[in-house]
Amino acid sequence: MSQPVVIKSSKNAINLVLDSNISFDELLVCIKEKFVESERFFKDAKIALSFEGRELSQEEQFSIIETIQKNSSISILCILDHDELMDEVIQRRMNQYIEEQKEDSGYFYKGTLRSGQQIESETSMIILGDVNPGAKVIAKGNIIVLGSLKGIAYAGAAGDDTCIVAALEMDPVQIKIGDVIGRSADKKSPFKGIRKKNKDDYTNPMIAMVYDSQILIEPISKGVFRDVM
Repeated sequence: MSQPVVIKSSKNAINLVLDSNISFDELLVCIKEKFVESERFFKDAKIALSFEGRELSQEEQFSIIETIQKNSSISILCILDHDELMDEVIQRRMNQYIEEQKEDSGYFYKGTLRSGQQIESETSMIILGDVNPGAKVIAKGNIIVLGSLKGIAYAGAAGDDTCIVAALEMDPVQIKIGDVIGRSADKKSPFKGIRKKNKDDYTNPMIAMVYDSQILIEPISKGVFRDVM
């Protein structure tokens, strides 16, 4: 291919024609450059996405989506096979996705959030990855991080202090649940405004909730989830 990434766009979709002869890391760099250049053209677009020219694993597809959404204001609603790129099919699939999202009780995000990134959800949020220092997660429901929480988590963003924040590794800069805030103070005294129930290390899977007007953090157990249900 003369270009490693070619964008073919229609009213509701983008088809990415990808070079199969370069490494995937090089491909991601080229995709980033393409969408930075095209940001003004695709501004705030909600589209379906398809791929052509290269076999991609599900993980690689997620990485491409993450790269596009980090470097543009595009919202990718669904992934289509290349032979589905007909206007009526695209519109039907997008409408179906939108209706499913309305009924969904939670939002799933796959990937690591890096410094400066922020994601928000009108419901609960599950993150398969890490939340690094400088990143922020805001949800009107619960926040579950299947990785390390080292940034900022704000659950119950509509003022609901019955929500929880849970993580496999709990080391946040700040946790806010409803209107109750707890934040990291320094290395010797990890949290201010957060009450730790016992001596377990924060690197174990932990859950944070509001108790007695403070953020209480304790190890995850079946009993804990019964208490907060």
